[in-house]
Amino acid sequence: MADSFQPDRIQKLEDLKASGVDPYPATPPASRAMAADVLATFENCVGDEVTLCGRVMARRGYGKLAFLDLADQSGRIQAVMEKALLSPEDFSLLKMMNLGDLVEITGELKPTQKGQPSVYGKSMRILTKALLDPPAKWQGLQDTELRARMRYVDLFSNDEVRQRFQKRSAIMSAMRRVFEKHAFLEVETPVLHPLYGGANARPFTTHHNALDMGLYLRIAPELYLKRLLVGGMERVYEFARVFRNEGLSNRHNPEFTMLEFYQAFTDYRTMIDLTESLVAAGAQAAGLEPKGGKLLTTFRGKEYDLTAPFQRVRWADAFENKVGCSPTDTSAVLAKLKEEDIQASSSEGYGWWKAVNDLFERLVEPTLQGPVFVIDYPAAICPLAKPIAEDPVWAERFEFFLGGMEIANAFSELNDPQKQLENFQAQVAEATNDPESPNAVDHDYIRALAYGMPPAGGCGIGMDRLIMVLLGVDTIRDVLLFPHMRPETEEAE
Repeated sequence: MADSFQPDRIQKLEDLKASGVDPYPATPPASRAMAADVLATFENCVGDEVTLCGRVMARRGYGKLAFLDLADQSGRIQAVMEKALLSPEDFSLLKMMNLGDLVEITGELKPTQKGQPSVYGKSMRILTKALLDPPAKWQGLQDTELRARMRYVDLFSNDEVRQRFQKRSAIMSAMRRVFEKHAFLEVETPVLHPLYGGANARPFTTHHNALDMGLYLRIAPELYLKRLLVGGMERVYEFARVFRNEGLSNRHNPEFTMLEFYQAFTDYRTMIDLTESLVAAGAQAAGLEPKGGKLLTTFRGKEYDLTAPFQRVRWADAFENKVGCSPTDTSAVLAKLKEEDIQASSSEGYGWWKAVNDLFERLVEPTLQGPVFVIDYPAAICPLAKPIAEDPVWAERFEFFLGGMEIANAFSELNDPQKQLENFQAQVAEATNDPESPNAVDHDYIRALAYGMPPAGGCGIGMDRLIMVLLGVDTIRDVLLFPHMRPETEEAE
């Protein structure tokens, strides 16, 4: 890597050192202003002295006068570096400065002759000497692969990218305020699990040396969060980093953020209301403004109205509408399964209904642009959800679709320990045929339920997918600061 440092920058680094200047000083500025704050109040602050710190993104003029574009997290501002206003030592630093260097400039605020708000430098200090060239001034970092791999460059060279991640943070903050309004507690649960569960997915495995035991990176925080309901923490949520050993796509990353929340003494209907509130809060934080009474976002060329309430449709009705037969018509469904080359067991249990749901996912889900709640799923494929009392073939579960993607999944939580044990045992029995099913019963969770878990509703929202839609971004890696990437080849290096 050292061989790739730009020679001219190495020379200027040595020149700085030879002149007695530390190119990486440890002493921070006593105080600093942010570019956006200065620009917002500029008219009332002309003549004030401020200190600004940031990266030099552009330079114009030489000789006795130079104009620098200085960028910090909040935005950019112009610095005017005039020889008459600077000490000879500070002015000489301009000769040893490159684009991309981080500098500290103190000076007076006033507009240029053309009226541009600027800081007229009276002193300057180099805070960090950059040894690699930044991307070209007007193009930024264009290669999509490099942008994801070198996010640190993408952020400072493309303003819209940095603003996107600032909006991501704002969306999550807005959701936290919704939970605070409803008296939820934010909690943290383990990332390393002795058993994996709470979802069907392949886990990442690891090993604890001191205890000589295998562990799994969590695929969901659900079972630990529901243990908290048993403990009397009646409203809890977690922005959980979860891990699933699956492939990469424009909507999948092996590591992603799941928002899960649980509320005692309620059901999945309350989760619908909360989900609508969270989506609305996130949309407003993303900068979406109502137009004609509608809260609109554009995603992959299609416009979506995020004004609640959202559409609701029963799973069975959506199935019959798109597949052309009732999901309980076994012979007709079997013909459709054969037509789609989906294998199914002959029983009416988990294996059968999983195949029927595979048919749903293939033929129905691509048509669910949303926003829409699909409610009342087959109980056989919902081992953690309560069956509908009047018709236990179906479970009190919904999935929320938006932008053609599943965004959220929710249940009225099963709190019968005997029924939950039966469901876990059935899942484990299927594990040989389904590598994504849990391979062991979580007996501690059953013990927790045996102490009594209140009736509750719970929901999980895939934050990265939701943020994609709210910000109109096509691929998941563009809303992840550091998405998983294939290894760099020697040629790419």
